[in-house]
Amino acid sequence: MMDYETINYETDEQIAIVTLNRPEKLNALNGKLRDELNNVCAQIYNNDDVRAVVFTGTGRGFCSGADLTGAVPRAKGTPTQNARLDEMGWVGKLATSVYEIGVPSIAAMNGVAAGAGMSISLACDMRVGFEGSRFRTVFAERGLSPDTGMSYFLPRIVGYARAADLIFTSRDVRGDEAYRIGLLDRLVDEQEILSTAIEIGKQISALPPMAIRSGKRVLQQNMSRDFHEALRNETLGLQFAGRAPNDAKEQRAAFVEKRKATFTGT
Repeated sequence: MMDYETINYETDEQIAIVTLNRPEKLNALNGKLRDELNNVCAQIYNNDDVRAVVFTGTGRGFCSGADLTGAVPRAKGTPTQNARLDEMGWVGKLATSVYEIGVPSIAAMNGVAAGAGMSISLACDMRVGFEGSRFRTVFAERGLSPDTGMSYFLPRIVGYARAADLIFTSRDVRGDEAYRIGLLDRLVDEQEILSTAIEIGKQISALPPMAIRSGKRVLQQNMSRDFHEALRNETLGLQFAGRAPNDAKEQRAAFVEKRKATFTGT
C-alpha cells in the first residue's frame, strides 16, 4: 500500500481503516484527498486480504464536503477524448469508488458530515455514530443540487419524504434523530465509535468472504430490480458465493466437529 498525504491507512487483522486526515479543514475534500480516496478504494477492491473497511476522520469532523477555500483543481495538459466525454466528474467518480469497493464498508461518524462528505458516509453500507455526530446536506445553501450520489443514497436509506426534508431545508440532523430515521445504524458513546465499527468489521470478516462479497453485490443490484429479476439475481449470487470450494468444505467440517470455522475465500 502506497504512502498517503491526506489519509491514514492501517489494518486491524482483516479490517482496513481509512482515516481522512485534514483536521484543520474538518477533512474537507481538496484535489489531493479526492485522488487518494479513489486510489485507496481501488487498492482495497483488489486486496483479498481485506474483508471489510472502516472510513472515519481525524479531529472533530468526518468530512465537511468539498474544500471551497483553495484553488479549483484543474487537469494538467490536454484532456483526452474520454475525459471530454466524462458525464460524472470527480463527484461521481468518488461516489462510485466508495460504493463499489467490493467489501462491506462502515462509516465511523466522529463528527460533522456535510455535503459530499455526507454523501461519502451514505455510500457506505453502515454508519456508526454518537450524539455529537451531525449530518447536513448543505447543497441548497450553496446554490447547488445534490451530488456525490446523495440523491440516490439518501431516499433509499431514509425514504423520499425525509430525504426531501433534509435536502430542501439543509437542516442539521444529530445523533438521536439520525439513529431514529436510519442515517445511523448504531448509536454509541463517543469513545466507542471506532471500536464499534471495527468490531462490526471483525464479525463480518469471520464469515466466508466470497459469500459476503456476493451478498453485497446482490443487495446493491437488487435495489433497482423488480421482484422476479431480484430472484434471478439471487440465484446467480448463490453460484458466485459457491466459487470457494475449500470454504464450503471447511463450513461442513466445522459444523460436524462443533468448532469455529476458519475461512480463506478459496
